[in-house]
Amino acid sequence: MRSLLGTHDLLFVTLDTLRFDVAAERLAAGRTPNLAKVLPGGVWERRHTPASFTYAAHHAFFGGFLPTPVTPGPHARPFVARFPGSTSVGADTWEFDAPDVVAGLRAEGYHTVCIGGVGFFAMTSPQGSVLPGLFDEAHWTREFGVTNPACFEAQLRRLEEVQPAGGPLFTFVNVAALHQPNRHYLADAAEDSVESHGAALEYVDRHLPALLHLATGRGRPCHVIMCSDHGTAYGESGHVGHRFAHEVVWTVPYAQFTLEAGAW
Repeated sequence: MRSLLGTHDLLFVTLDTLRFDVAAERLAAGRTPNLAKVLPGGVWERRHTPASFTYAAHHAFFGGFLPTPVTPGPHARPFVARFPGSTSVGADTWEFDAPDVVAGLRAEGYHTVCIGGVGFFAMTSPQGSVLPGLFDEAHWTREFGVTNPACFEAQLRRLEEVQPAGGPLFTFVNVAALHQPNRHYLADAAEDSVESHGAALEYVDRHLPALLHLATGRGRPCHVIMCSDHGTAYGESGHVGHRFAHEVVWTVPYAQFTLEAGAW
């Protein structure tokens, strides 16, 4: 990450609530072909999230604690807030002297943009303003949220409108489509399920090229981090939802890759 600063735009996408097992199954079945084109080796990496729900997970992410590889560590992190005694700083880890990566990137000359999705980015309450308040500009409307079946398309339209010219850009997009309710992505579904969760991912995949076109269309290469913040349960062990400790909640898909300018 340190070697990319200033020369690359940065895109951080959280596919809110996406389960690893569903992401891996849809990919293996050829149902997410656009993701297959960009994921390193054509597969998702299996990782553990630092928290079981959106608000806590994103605080950790912006603090430098992205999902952790499931294999024994220590594992070098792409970026960290500088503090004594860290055991996860590698040769290309970028250490920033700021409370969060957004402020750290701003100090490096990046313009920072948030395109919100779920309620913790809605800016309709004091708590819903905390995370988007980290950014130079933050955007949210009801059509970006979980109740709109075309929410990702709406987010992409707004992102196209706010693409600045000039210096390096850090864009964060929280994609709400996977979150409950997602039954509207599955014809005639009466309730949310693992199947409708997968159908929501297929919807996002269909529109992924538009996001990557915007990300690579500013004349700079773009480094992408894409992951889930947590999974969610649909009846496993009697659980529904998230914010509790369960394998389907803690295990998330992760990917990191670089796209050349104009590649999409």
